[in-house]
Amino acid sequence: MPARAAPMSLRLWRAFSTAAKPLYSLYEKKLEAEILSSREHLPRHVGIIPDGNRRWARMKGLKEWLGHKEGYKKMREVLTWLLDLGIEVVTVFAMSTENCIRRSPEEREKLYELIAGGLLELAKEPIVHKNRVKVRVIGRCNLWPEHLRKAAEEVMEVTKDYGDRVINIAVCYGGRQEIVDAVREIARKVKRGELEPDEIDEETITKHLYTQDLPDPDLIIRTSGEERISNFLLWQSAYSELYFANIYWPEIRRIDILRAIRDYQRRQRRFGK
Repeated sequence: MPARAAPMSLRLWRAFSTAAKPLYSLYEKKLEAEILSSREHLPRHVGIIPDGNRRWARMKGLKEWLGHKEGYKKMREVLTWLLDLGIEVVTVFAMSTENCIRRSPEEREKLYELIAGGLLELAKEPIVHKNRVKVRVIGRCNLWPEHLRKAAEEVMEVTKDYGDRVINIAVCYGGRQEIVDAVREIARKVKRGELEPDEIDEETITKHLYTQDLPDPDLIIRTSGEERISNFLLWQSAYSELYFANIYWPEIRRIDILRAIRDYQRRQRRFGK
């Protein structure tokens, strides 16, 4: 029995997608050339909130954890794109403190497995060693399972002597919790007599954050159409430019990342002046 032909609308969409590929390729090259012609205005630090994995999976009729799996694959691509463009620091919001506490045990374990596997792959990734990328895993490490802790330790040990570029992977992370941890450490120093209360200023707080020695994020990109930063780098993002993409994370394309950076370059950053 002959196979049933695809519906006309689907055949038209496939034909359009095939015909549009050369146009997208030309547009992508144009965007990249435009961005690289103004290298001095590239963001040094890009933060990423890769939202929409579960909704993408539901839309496709898949189990939710498969959305996270596709999201992880996409993250590898995006990190490569950003490194190729010359971005110095990337911070990825892999898993929030709330996710580590409130998600179902099954989903949490799937996420931990994906993240741990990804960290071990990063430790062996040629592009990491070629670009001398220091990989750091930040967040409430007391919430990490043992296999995730070991994977984090391995990738950080392997890349500890690098520093030309930095990738932060935020796991069981929350901006408020980060500030609380910083304040606690400062309070301990005051108690030990190492610091006077009147000496505490913005720089003191900054030096006790997980990102203590890094520039604040210039640009934060969030997918899925949600327009909030959801407890991500709260202290550091005081003057960050925000870019919200109306697309689920597994579907993001290089052209979307290029658009976000071009949009950043076109903005006038006044830092409250």
